[in-house]
Amino acid sequence: MTAGLLPSPAVVDAVAQGRLHRASRRRWVVLVLAALVVVAFAASLMIGRTSYPPLDVLRVVLGEDVPGASFTVGRLRLPRAVLAVVAGLSFGLAGVTFQTMLRNPLASPDVIGITSGASAAAAFAIVFLGWDGTAVSVTAIVAALGIALLVYALAFKDGVAGTRLILIGIGVAAMSRSLTSYVLSRAGAWDFAEALRWLTGSLNGTSWDATVPALLALLVLAPVLLAQGRQLSALLLGDDTASALGVRVERTRVLAIVAAVGLLAFATAACGPIAFVSFLAGPIAARVVGPHGSLLVPAALVGALLVLVADLVGQFALGTRFPVGVVTGVLGAPYLLFLIVRTHRAGGSL
Repeated sequence: MTAGLLPSPAVVDAVAQGRLHRASRRRWVVLVLAALVVVAFAASLMIGRTSYPPLDVLRVVLGEDVPGASFTVGRLRLPRAVLAVVAGLSFGLAGVTFQTMLRNPLASPDVIGITSGASAAAAFAIVFLGWDGTAVSVTAIVAALGIALLVYALAFKDGVAGTRLILIGIGVAAMSRSLTSYVLSRAGAWDFAEALRWLTGSLNGTSWDATVPALLALLVLAPVLLAQGRQLSALLLGDDTASALGVRVERTRVLAIVAAVGLLAFATAACGPIAFVSFLAGPIAARVVGPHGSLLVPAALVGALLVLVADLVGQFALGTRFPVGVVTGVLGAPYLLFLIVRTHRAGGSL
């Protein structure tokens, strides 16, 4: 390269300063999001019909016996708050993985039918097979994995195009919702109430039995996705460019899909499909962090914060108690419409 083509020292310095600024902003945003998650988690343990001071809550969390608080905080609120964090992290990671991999903000599990399929299978198992507990959870996990495989297989043709996968996923989601409507029309009063939990997403009645499998799945699968962060970011440049940069595109895509669907399946099995968390977490993280670099960690933290805050709002801020999925659905549906309208006006495609 000739000397005349080399960038000037001022340009090199400006690029370096820009990178440092973005890295510093990312660190601060991640720290602030983590702090907000901790605050919301603590509030979930302290606030309720009976409120407890932070010291009593801390003593319960550390295993001490505190009269009154040990049962309310340790047996009721703690597993609920832990599951809120686990589900939020899982949904956030899964959603931003699909959106990054397919280069489309609409490519979230809510939109492409994975959560709808899991919910339909769970409702079918409850109403027609009379199953409950672990059997329903396993059914939801298997259904989520099966729907993801079906959508991927139908969309595969010399690779997977994001738009094709989204359109196929929307069709699968529509069929799943039709099946769910049929199942609910045949359900008795008791089965209807139980099946409805799988359609809205709820943390009510959470126990450690439901929380632990989702937590273990997060501990196993989240590192797999985080290890693929650079490769997923490269996919934003397009498959050809990513391949030129040394990324094994199909291997990365399959590994990311398996890990993301696994997270989604176990979280859905634990608390139902909390609406729009996986859809909202990535775009919100992109807004606060900026467009450069991996969004996996920021989106996971945003997902946890969304679930924790929505659960508090649903319990105490609206005069009556609503499942957490109702609150997130109220937030997510307008944003989905806004995104579609903005994309249409910009002349882009979905």
